[in-house]
Amino acid sequence: MDIRGVIEELAEEAEGQIRDHTWVLTPADRSVAAQAAADLDAIVGTLESQEALSEVERLAHLREALAAVAIALAHVHGRLAWFLGAAATALTPVLHWRALPADHGPTFGAVPPTIEEYAEAEDAVRRLHRTLASIATTGHIRLPREP
Repeated sequence: MDIRGVIEELAEEAEGQIRDHTWVLTPADRSVAAQAAADLDAIVGTLESQEALSEVERLAHLREALAAVAIALAHVHGRLAWFLGAAATALTPVLHWRALPADHGPTFGAVPPTIEEYAEAEDAVRRLHRTLASIATTGHIRLPREP
């Protein structure tokens, strides 16, 4: 499954847990979710803004998004930590991507992603942003479908 699909499944699972009151959000959950959502929004903007960047910058933004998720994870416990941990795991392929040519040398297994993979990962970050923003503001996840 692709990164976007995994993030979508995580969001749907979180929505179900919150709806069923299996996951009762705490003020700390909402606070961390709000900060993480703000960080992700600042890192990976719109599709158009990302497409205007070089591949090096796009990859840097995706790695920064993964770091923001990891930092948020370090500040929580319980279900939000599990959710963020699974989201971080879903984003880990970006750690194996490279935007620079290998110049015929070893790359430690790093591979150049396709433009579609960049777009998919960025869309997954935007989906994660919307999920966290919804957790922060209402405690109920509303994931609007993108066209």
